[in-house]
Amino acid sequence: MYVFDIAAGTRADLYRDLSAALDALTADEPDAIANMANAAALLWQYLPDLNWAGFYRMVDGELVLGPFQGKAACIRIPLGKGVCGTAAAERRTQRVADVHAFPGHIACDAQSAAELVVPIVVGDRLIGVLDLDSPVVGRFDAEDEAGCEALMSLLAPRL
Repeated sequence: MYVFDIAAGTRADLYRDLSAALDALTADEPDAIANMANAAALLWQYLPDLNWAGFYRMVDGELVLGPFQGKAACIRIPLGKGVCGTAAAERRTQRVADVHAFPGHIACDAQSAAELVVPIVVGDRLIGVLDLDSPVVGRFDAEDEAGCEALMSLLAPRL
């Protein structure tokens, strides 16, 4: 059983504590799926105002649903399509305040209003993406982006 002391203070405190917790969960585990599953559960539990938290894995040139928390989701996403496919194709984080204004948005959950997608890259190989959805327009800010990028930098070599 894991018990984490996650700060309720600043976002910097939150992401510092999430990083320590993610490190503890994944440090000695070689299985990528197990590590993604625990990371999704950790983010789901401690990041407020989410309605989906999980991963899409790069498999044979497309994104395929991986471990997640939330409602059932789209299974396959082509590169360049939607927020996840764009993040993967460009290998650049996508922070979208209002997904309904994003050209080509893929609506897996009609309640999603904002999205943050972080590509996971090891060396020059795209492993997949972290996908966070929120029912709150403008939910994600620069601190969330930087915090989640740091978390994925920690996790990437463990996948």
